[in-house]
Amino acid sequence: MKANWDNIDAQITMQKESLANFFVHYLKFFGGKDRYSASELDVYNALAYTIRDHIIEKWLATKVLYNKSHSKRIYYLSMEYLLGRLFSNNIINLGADKEFREGLKKLGVDWEDYTPWERESALGNGGLGRLAACFLDSMATLNLPAIGYGLRYEYGIFRQDICQGYQVEEPDEWLKFDNIWEMKRIEHTVPVHFGGEVETYHIDGVEKFNWCPSYTVLGIPYDMPVVGYGNNIVNTLRLWSAKVSEEFDLQDFNQGNYIDAVSEKVEGETLTKVLYPDDRTESGRELRFRQQYFFVCCSIQDIMRKFLKESSDFRDFPKKAVIQLNDTHPSISIAELMRILVDEKHLPWDVAWDITRKSFGYTNHTILPEALEKWPVEFFQRHLPRHLQIIYKLNQHFLQEVSVQNPGDNDILRRMSLVEEYPQKKIRMAHLAIIGSTSVNGVSEIHSEILKEQVMPDFYNSFPHKFNNKTNGITPRRWLLQANPSLAKLITEKIGKEWITDLSQLKKLEKYADDKDFRKRFDKIKLENKKKLAKLIEIETGVVVEDDAIFDVQIKRIHEYKRQLMNILHVIHLYCELRDHKNFKDAPQRVFLFAGKAAPGYYMAKMIIKLILNVAKVINNDELIKDKIKVVFIPNYKVSLAETIIPATDISEQISTAGKEASGTGNMKFALNGALTIGTLDGANIEIMNEVGKENIFTFGLDIDEIKAKREGNYEPYQLYSENPNIKKVIDLIQSNFFSLHEPGIFEPICNSLLTQDQYFVFADFNAYMECHEKILQEYKNQKQWTKKAILNVARMGKFSSDRTINEYAADIWKVSPVKPKKGK
Repeated sequence: MKANWDNIDAQITMQKESLANFFVHYLKFFGGKDRYSASELDVYNALAYTIRDHIIEKWLATKVLYNKSHSKRIYYLSMEYLLGRLFSNNIINLGADKEFREGLKKLGVDWEDYTPWERESALGNGGLGRLAACFLDSMATLNLPAIGYGLRYEYGIFRQDICQGYQVEEPDEWLKFDNIWEMKRIEHTVPVHFGGEVETYHIDGVEKFNWCPSYTVLGIPYDMPVVGYGNNIVNTLRLWSAKVSEEFDLQDFNQGNYIDAVSEKVEGETLTKVLYPDDRTESGRELRFRQQYFFVCCSIQDIMRKFLKESSDFRDFPKKAVIQLNDTHPSISIAELMRILVDEKHLPWDVAWDITRKSFGYTNHTILPEALEKWPVEFFQRHLPRHLQIIYKLNQHFLQEVSVQNPGDNDILRRMSLVEEYPQKKIRMAHLAIIGSTSVNGVSEIHSEILKEQVMPDFYNSFPHKFNNKTNGITPRRWLLQANPSLAKLITEKIGKEWITDLSQLKKLEKYADDKDFRKRFDKIKLENKKKLAKLIEIETGVVVEDDAIFDVQIKRIHEYKRQLMNILHVIHLYCELRDHKNFKDAPQRVFLFAGKAAPGYYMAKMIIKLILNVAKVINNDELIKDKIKVVFIPNYKVSLAETIIPATDISEQISTAGKEASGTGNMKFALNGALTIGTLDGANIEIMNEVGKENIFTFGLDIDEIKAKREGNYEPYQLYSENPNIKKVIDLIQSNFFSLHEPGIFEPICNSLLTQDQYFVFADFNAYMECHEKILQEYKNQKQWTKKAILNVARMGKFSSDRTINEYAADIWKVSPVKPKKGK
């Protein structure tokens, strides 16, 4: 029979018989196993390859569609992507769940039993990476021609173990069994140069520059499919892996110098070993700097290659490409694009700068100083000398513009300069991102105002047209349809399935908030989710909890501004109350659950984890309180854990110091799954309150203006400690070594920080936090009213879909329209 390419594709169908046949085929001919000899890993691999085959067909068709459309492309640059497990997500987005389940049923296989065998990609740390993953999902679902760029970290973020109450970082070998979802694209390998010097020469009187680097690293791309929901679109996430251009120095090797022979290979390939190298040392900071340039250099070259396939007129570049910077990390890409346009494509400086400014958008995600990066000039001199020249020239032209607008004002020139002179000469990367972008956006209404009024007021006053807000969102496919299938099924039964791609449809659920039968089914689903979580807690920690307890949850990166410390201090207060009064038979059982990782170099965050675990050990083993309180810390927090924790949660802790949390997305996930929020007036909490109603959320604490006044005033935390018996009792108990009998004094740094500085105003908000919890406890006793509030939270979360966010980016910033395949394709 004559070979036919189309015939091969025609055999790949979504019919249940076809799916089952492909599964058996892969198990037998790729795995070399049958049903008797196959391990669970073998079965998972065969299942995943079966689904991947169906994705590839749509993936190829999507590329053809985009190429034929000649549409403008979105290029999303992010140092993090917290993807979670892709197997079940891909099945759901393909719409293959029913067919796959039924096809495998006669083989005695249930695909959901094998999902734990997928190792989660360690490409992200927290909210930034998870948001990027949600955005990729939405861009594909909305038919937007987009590609995500990132780094293929070999180990990524660390695996968190707990040893004697301390966080221990271990390598996360997520690629140990290979990654079924990636495909190596070695034909698109690109060179990345470092070091050396810059030569100057003239052609026809025009000064030219030639960068002569000292060494080169290769960027090898690996592509992962991003499956849109129910629309036959599959976009791409391209991840770069570092490899040296030569394996080792043969001359050194032949002379017996084995270490030096491979030193360049080792140094070059560390660029993609881990996410966020430890920045406590100079070498760690320098590695981060080189890592960021490697990432953007690979990505910009790839973007340019794609552009040149369609046009040779670089003035068309902003019409064909928009590059979105996800936070400040990729901002060196602005200087890199300028280098390519000026040095390699020989465009005049002004033309190149006009193209560059029109091509970038910049999303700021935080006001924390460590995220508004500043790199020492000496790093540039050593590794990127040509980029330093470009940044200096950009700064010179920019400050000339500023001086025209503000004659004689040297202070504003100093504040807005790309170069910080004292105490060490550094390049302000956030400033580079602002002047080199057409749009600068925050990620919640309050965060965007803080950027304009407090963080970047000079830039806002100079370029008000650039600044805008795009409130974050989450994908309902992952965070309701997949994470909470029972609730998703109930919602679909009542209002149809349109909510999956139009979350505003959830508004139709409001009429069921007073429906007795609906509330009963809603409560039953919550209880079943609690049973799953209770089982998970016992497996992961050994702690036994009651599944009908109140589950109070704070899961997020461990940081002082997120105030896990205030949460555990309040738990100690409740524990003291129970022990002092001993009359608590009517008190409900409560589980306080924590999870999250502390940065390896962040001492105080690691000590907060230690305090939580020590308190847990004491409380969980105190028979006097009759298990009324249980404290749980689940190690190695990741997306799959969140998918079990969030649907079971009653109370969502969103208690950051007002003005510190840019947006948050965990708050959205919890509310979407029927948890009630206790939160400060910070980030997206304010917008959630406005949507769900003040009566359906619990807010407390100082607002931004009050925090600012305390910072500028004479805030004395020790006085609050002295005058507030609740605070004093808790701190005194910690200082008495009640929770550290065998490690006396270990928590003194925490207590000293609170008593002398309390820079995140834990003491200032403690009483309000305590009173808010008392209100929660009273309201929880009226289960009918509580369930009604939970249902209304679900019903009013339509605004917080990442689909809405991405639609706003596409319309307001990117100017990109959907490209839809013809029906049936």
